[in-house]
Amino acid sequence: MIYVKKNRLSQSLVGIALSLSIFGSASLLLPVPSAQAATVSTSKSDQIVNTALSYQGKVIYRFGVKDPQHLTFDCSSFTQFVFSKNGISIPWGSRAQARVGSPVIDKAHLQKGDLVMFSVNTAGKINHVGIYLGNGKFVGNSPSRGVAIYDMNSGYWKNRYITGRHL
Repeated sequence: MIYVKKNRLSQSLVGIALSLSIFGSASLLLPVPSAQAATVSTSKSDQIVNTALSYQGKVIYRFGVKDPQHLTFDCSSFTQFVFSKNGISIPWGSRAQARVGSPVIDKAHLQKGDLVMFSVNTAGKINHVGIYLGNGKFVGNSPSRGVAIYDMNSGYWKNRYITGRHL
């Protein structure tokens, strides 16, 4: 009789342990809200970057022009076009775009998909804009190369960065 009671107790304990194990495993399959939110914002940034990069070799640069039908843009009408393709409305003009979203503290805090502003002729004045890719690179539309990837930490762009904006 004692043997039977111990056996039933053992079976009950095994059943409880198994139930807890299954319950714990199932909870691992549930999505974590904060991780899910991070995925959404990352994918929007990826979409913006991928849209911009898809226009390499297809866009003509012309200052002061916004002509999506003929893929002719200046730097800011190109960024405006790319963001609009991804459901985000921003104004035309690099200085106007420097007032949207939230400011990025410094280059080290830039994130993929941020707007990056530069000074290309008057020192300290924003007059060029691109889209940050990560690792010190950005995609932009310029007279010399059209839509291309540029390195903001060397060559022409090294000392021209002014600010970034996170949308």
